[in-house]
Amino acid sequence: MADREVQQAWRLYLLNWAPLLLMALLFVVGLALTDFSFKTESLVLRALGMAWLFAAAGHAFWRRGYPRLAFALVSIAQLELCYLLSIPLGYLAAAANFPLQDASFAHFDRWLGLDWKGYYNFVCARPALIPYVYFAYAMIGVPTFGVPAVLAWSRNYVRLQQFTLACTLTAVVTIVVSALLPAIGTYQEYGISADTSLFKASGYLVQVDEIPAVRDGSLRVLSFETLSGIVTFPSFHAAAAVLALWGFWGVWWMRPFALIAYIGMLLATPLVGGHYFVDVFAGAGVAFLAIAAAKSLGERSPAEASVMTQNAAAA
Repeated sequence: MADREVQQAWRLYLLNWAPLLLMALLFVVGLALTDFSFKTESLVLRALGMAWLFAAAGHAFWRRGYPRLAFALVSIAQLELCYLLSIPLGYLAAAANFPLQDASFAHFDRWLGLDWKGYYNFVCARPALIPYVYFAYAMIGVPTFGVPAVLAWSRNYVRLQQFTLACTLTAVVTIVVSALLPAIGTYQEYGISADTSLFKASGYLVQVDEIPAVRDGSLRVLSFETLSGIVTFPSFHAAAAVLALWGFWGVWWMRPFALIAYIGMLLATPLVGGHYFVDVFAGAGVAFLAIAAAKSLGERSPAEASVMTQNAAAA
């Protein structure tokens, strides 16, 4: 890769701090405007410390002329910070307490000719599929480290920074939309148990416990020991699947793995996460738009990217 492209990727990395700062600002303002309190724990401090260590090491490797290590480490740091901010922001968004939209989302599924209960019954009638459903849903944990490692090693530095930016933009959009269009999920709407001896919808069980408590005011202490993702619409799991598939697609030998893993994750999301099909479509749509925005920025000339970075820093 030409040195010009490496420099452009680094400028895009610097610009990627802007949406993270926006998320941090939203978190601080949200705490100030609500009666939530944030519990500072060793888990949070360790995570912040690791993100800082990765970022510092990445800058050190950049100065010493090791771009592969530099880009991998700084991207992991930014993705970890995105995760740390997005989880509590989801709780602040749920506290807006707008009317639940479960009935509307179920209606849209039916209007599209999609039968969630039929899908659930199809899988439960084939118990051999259930371990694969759990495994596919858990693949959301891979991209934070996997995409930076693979793209940095293959010198896809610009694509890596576009991926990182797209992830942050997706997190911001899904959180804001979830505040305006909240929902709890399918199992409650359809009167189906989410925890049986045959199938346990672990992702949904968090939502059904936490969202009502946030909405009625009984949950007001944000502790990372208990926090989890509670965004229903748009589905961040679906968005993450599209983002990961696009990220890994930049390296040809990762494409078979990415197709199997992340199409599987899309298929597992309605069941384990208790998502309506419209949640999945919306999450995927947000990811596609975020990728398009990140690619548009990443494809600008180095001069344009430099100006935008300076403006973002000045702001």
